[in-house]
Amino acid sequence: MKLSDASLAERQIWQDSGFELPVFDRGMVRQATVKEPIWIHFGAGNIFRAFPAALQQRLLDAGETNKGVIVCEGYDYEIIRRLYKPYDDLCLLVVLKPDGQIKKRVIASIMESLAADTQAPSDWQRLKEIFRIPSLQMASFTITEKGYSVSDADGRYFPEVLDDFRNGPGLPKSFMGKVSALCWERYRAGKLPLAWVSMDNCSHNGEKLHHAVRTFAVEWVNRSLADPGFLEYVDDPNIVSFPWSMIDKITPRPDTKIKSMLEQDGFSDTEIICTEKKTYAAPFVNAEEPQYLVIENAFPNGRPPLEKAGVIFTDRETVNRVEKMKVCTCLNPLHTALAVFGCLLGYTSISAEMENPLLRKLVERIGYDEGLPVVVDPGIIKPSDFLKEVIEVRLPNKYVPDTPQRIATDTSQKLPIRFGETIKAYMERPGRKASDLTYIPLVFAAWLRYLLGIDDEGRPFEPSPDPLLDHLRKHLEGMGLGSAGPFEDRLRPILSDARLFGVSLYDAGLAEKVQLYFAEMVSATGAARRLLERLLGV
Repeated sequence: MKLSDASLAERQIWQDSGFELPVFDRGMVRQATVKEPIWIHFGAGNIFRAFPAALQQRLLDAGETNKGVIVCEGYDYEIIRRLYKPYDDLCLLVVLKPDGQIKKRVIASIMESLAADTQAPSDWQRLKEIFRIPSLQMASFTITEKGYSVSDADGRYFPEVLDDFRNGPGLPKSFMGKVSALCWERYRAGKLPLAWVSMDNCSHNGEKLHHAVRTFAVEWVNRSLADPGFLEYVDDPNIVSFPWSMIDKITPRPDTKIKSMLEQDGFSDTEIICTEKKTYAAPFVNAEEPQYLVIENAFPNGRPPLEKAGVIFTDRETVNRVEKMKVCTCLNPLHTALAVFGCLLGYTSISAEMENPLLRKLVERIGYDEGLPVVVDPGIIKPSDFLKEVIEVRLPNKYVPDTPQRIATDTSQKLPIRFGETIKAYMERPGRKASDLTYIPLVFAAWLRYLLGIDDEGRPFEPSPDPLLDHLRKHLEGMGLGSAGPFEDRLRPILSDARLFGVSLYDAGLAEKVQLYFAEMVSATGAARRLLERLLGV
């Protein structure tokens, strides 16, 4: 069994091996989608195939729509060349249930795949054509938080962005420049309406996308490279919207155990690749079963009926509350805690960490004891139930091959939201003090300890990619196991940086506690584990 339209015609072979196949006429859907597209998605990675593309497949199978999705990759073009084109834009979704059962489903809702590459004229011209078609309702994104950046941590515009400012929307180089140029195409086609929907796992994601597009619009208008009406168009939510959303589905890298299982079932397209840009992917994607997608219902040109596939559409404030509940309290802080301690303690599996009484107790204390007392309740999802599912079902799922090393990627970008909002709540609410927190500052200290690249047994390891890694490690140069304090002068530039933690840890009354925990963890081999034992009483 291979991923191709021709192979899917042999339906009985697939079904006898336990694979779920699409029931719609893919040829007719492709024809309708190419002619009058309604949905284009930027970011061709695992989360897209496992979640948004699977949602549209449910609608197609149920006869709720006759259009599929067009996918576009703006960062790693190799994904399109190696994982979409050779497989007729098909992929296999493997859902991993906590009881060990799996569900194998061929995802066939993707009707066209393109690279957002201005050096590939046919793809770029097709993208411009798509954005000039009135039927287009939504352009969505899963490109990670970094994808929306137009400047570095000091506010300096990236060189490619500056080039795009000067050269206008003709042949942009930066990804956000390309997105803005496509918005310009839609404006020139008659100020056509569209929703630009970030589905990335970051706070106020729609705001970040709007800021990026608006930045280019301002520069191009000011340089007379676009007429003033373009900026008015970008800023008019009745025509161009940037809804906020909250997405949640754990989708790890493709796993070799899943690869072997699929091969035993007769599925042959299982090659796991690592692209030149270090993207790990395969013709199949493995993911957990629980999933949540909440979107602000702001679609000036209509939208697919995704509520019939489980998406919750609501107002912006409710989306914001759901996002804060998940990102600031009930999932993401626990993930980061497991990531840094997992790397320090030599783990390569999130589920294995949850079998350690120390680490399980740590995330319980962060979630129940320090998070829930100040949690933002969205009203549509009960925080205590969500947290219980995370700790008892999702994180311990040993069939989801997620790793602390993956979660530790870009930690410096995640801390201010995952922990900073909780600290602010303790600082602002009567009767609470941030200085009373124990386990959140413990995670901060563990992260500093992690930056040394030495685990708790003294073995070197390579920290996961992070845009501030080199900058942060300069403050820690020369430190290692056995280093003696005081560390206050070395750590002050980090602990006082509100960009890293959401607040200055000195203002929050937490800096001294972080320094003490760090000093203890760096004192000797095994010190991180002993500190956990002391603080958790396990």
